[in-house]
Amino acid sequence: MNRIKEVIKEKGFTITSLADKLGIESLSRMIVSPSYPTLEKIATALNVPMWQLFASPAEVAKEAKGETCPYCGQPIAIRTTIEKA
Repeated sequence: MNRIKEVIKEKGFTITSLADKLGIESLSRMIVSPSYPTLEKIATALNVPMWQLFASPAEVAKEAKGETCPYCGQPIAIRTTIEKA
């Protein structure tokens, strides 16, 4: 199941206003079973990576904090060292 309708709302659009932005007449039916090109267009118009159209809000929040890799889902550990002069 996708979260396209929820992401549209989160980004401040309505289905109609996003359809206008995409230059299409009706987006409602396309959201139910979108093709890959449609998903690309929607993600681009909403300025989000395509995976966010399917991820839960918790998953999106984790990735936004940099806690998990968006590709493999594994935790990201960043180590920094400061050299003294």
